[in-house]
This record gives sequence, structure tokens and C-alpha cells, in this order.
Amino acid sequence: MNTSVDIRLHAPRPPLDPRPLEKRVGLVILATDHTTEPDFRRMVASERIGVYVARIAYANPTTPENLRRMQPALTEGASLILPGEPLDAICYSCTSASVVIGDAEIEAAIGAAKPGVPVVTPTMAAMRGLKSLSARRISVLTPYVVETGRPMANYFQRHGFDLASFTCLGFDDDREMARIKPSALVDLAREVMADDAEALFISCTALRSAGVAAEIEAAIGRPVVTSNQATAWNCLRLCGDAGPRPHWGHLMTLPLARE
Repeated sequence: MNTSVDIRLHAPRPPLDPRPLEKRVGLVILATDHTTEPDFRRMVASERIGVYVARIAYANPTTPENLRRMQPALTEGASLILPGEPLDAICYSCTSASVVIGDAEIEAAIGAAKPGVPVVTPTMAAMRGLKSLSARRISVLTPYVVETGRPMANYFQRHGFDLASFTCLGFDDDREMARIKPSALVDLAREVMADDAEALFISCTALRSAGVAAEIEAAIGRPVVTSNQATAWNCLRLCGDAGPRPHWGHLMTLPLARE
């Protein structure tokens, strides 16, 4: 059917905002990640802050060798987030890989694609969070096997933290880690928290622990830092958002600690 439609070009063009949203947070996450995007959508994204995601290849099991294999993909993954446009922060969302690859190596790999953009890893953010809470003696809860947990313990000790207790749950598939019931995490936190620890760190971006951080704090009577809660907090502060969010835990009421 041949119809004639008068298509006209409107002039002048409408005015443009500098950006569709004022602030931009990039996320580089695992192909298997079920948890980071929903957490950042709830904790970070707003009418002012946009969250933009790239996924990189990853295959279970969660062992140091498999985690280390992601390093070559970090630059390409970061380059796919709003190519040619600046970000206000970019987060690589894997706690255990941040330990085995190294924070500095991750910063360099992402910086090759996004020069000058502040890089956040869960381990960086967790340390900043614990410092903001003035916590040095900590308990740690992870879903990992011991082989993957040991480098994590070494990381925190190397950075001056005293480990009162360190507990692994024995999972090696991040898709199963994401299925652990949040209510079970509350019970586990109560069980593994050492009496003399000043705070609890719950490691792993797959765990749905951020949503129950405040409930865990009520259960253990001390502050809790979780991987996604810490990275969300760090990214918000880098975007100039200092608004308190106590329903996500005490950390979400604090400023970034000075380096």
C-alpha cells in the first residue's frame, strides 16, 4: 500500500540538558551475578543518579584460579559502559576476585578504558566502611570454600585489620550463593559474630545481605558492612550524595573515611 505522508523536519532543535541524569555510576559485574543490579537499583539509582551495567564472562566454580581469569576482560567491560562519556564512579562488583587480582591491578585495567574515573571494588569499599565505623577488630562471614576464603583473610590482615573470627559456608557457585535466604544470613551473623569483634563484614556481592544489614545490626548489637552495601555507599558518596539511609545499615549514615 503506497501512501503519501508529509514528513517535515522541525527547526530549531529542542534544547539539550548536559546529561540525561546528573551523575553516572558504572558497574562491571559477572555474567552470573543475580544480586548487584537489584541492590544498586534500590540503593543507588535515582532521578539524579543513573546506574549503567556491563557484564563480563565468568564460569563457576568460585576458586582463585577462575576468579583471576576475569582480569583480561575488565578493560573491555568498562569500555562498553557509555563509550566515550565520563562516569562519576565505576565499580567492579566481585569481592573475592578483587582480592586475588588485586585492587591496584583492577584500577589499572578499568582506568585503561575510563581514565580518571574513581574505581571502587568491594574490598576497597569495605575497608573504607570499616574505617568510617572505627572498626579494626572484625568478624568475617563469607559463602566461599576455605581455598577462596584464605586470600580474603590475608587481605584484611595485610591491611591492618585484626580478625576475631572468619567463617566460610563452603559454596563454590555464586548462583547458589545468591539463593541463600536473607533470614538465614541474619541467623548466621548472630552465630559467627565474635564477642570481642567491633564489626561484622559479610563478604560477597552475590549474597542478599545488604537488604538485611539493619536487621543484622539489631541482632548482633554492632555495625555490619556488606559487599554491596559498601560499594553502594562508596559510589553514592563519590556522586556527592551524603543523604543518610539508615534502613540499609549504620554505614549508610556516614561520610567516606579519609584515606
